[in-house]
Amino acid sequence: MDDVVKVTDVTKVYTMGDQRVEALKGISFSVRRGEFVAIMGASGSGKSTCMNMLGCLDVPTGGEYLLEEVNVGKLSGNELAEIRNRKLGFVFQGFNLLARTTARENVELPLVYARIPAAERREKALAALAQVGLAGREDHYSNQLSGGQQQRVAIARALVNDPSIIMADEPTGNLDSRTSIEIMSIFQQLNRRGITILMVTHEPDIAAYTGRHLIFRDGLIISDTPNANPHTAEVPRGETP
Repeated sequence: MDDVVKVTDVTKVYTMGDQRVEALKGISFSVRRGEFVAIMGASGSGKSTCMNMLGCLDVPTGGEYLLEEVNVGKLSGNELAEIRNRKLGFVFQGFNLLARTTARENVELPLVYARIPAAERREKALAALAQVGLAGREDHYSNQLSGGQQQRVAIARALVNDPSIIMADEPTGNLDSRTSIEIMSIFQQLNRRGITILMVTHEPDIAAYTGRHLIFRDGLIISDTPNANPHTAEVPRGETP
């Protein structure tokens, strides 16, 4: 498998007044296409800074980040926005859905920004919702959906542009244990279809469903280990992921 992400000696420094904070202190790693990677570490470890950089929301201070062989550090703001829309799908802890908008319309948003025609947007959004088990719920508003269903809408929105990578930031953080397993089942199914997934989590039991663990501490990667036998997220009988 080829590398979809290649990070080489990346640093990130923030200056706040007279204070200089090294959030990343020279990290290097690569991610092959089709991997499912958990990014872990305590608050302040650098994992969120790393995720922001991987998601093209920030750029390195030093070193090099290649996303599908494109040097992200050399891109303009507009080029970064285009990369985010075309190559990346984002799933957040808080779902980030528009409250007065249907599930289908929420999923269509990245396609609106990409100027996809309305009929094609609708078709793609309905297909993405079906992939996450929400066929028939496309006209429901956020307040008519459970937390797990809202997160499924968010995953469908991340999928709708056929991204190279899904970036998930604590995607089960607002969910109970049963619903968390359902969401991890969906991620595992998507990963089996070849989608690369990078997921920030502080929960070892959630990381156990992934195939590799990157652990951060004090701006450095202190451990990079494969998980040879990821847990299988089994959905309770009678429910469809």
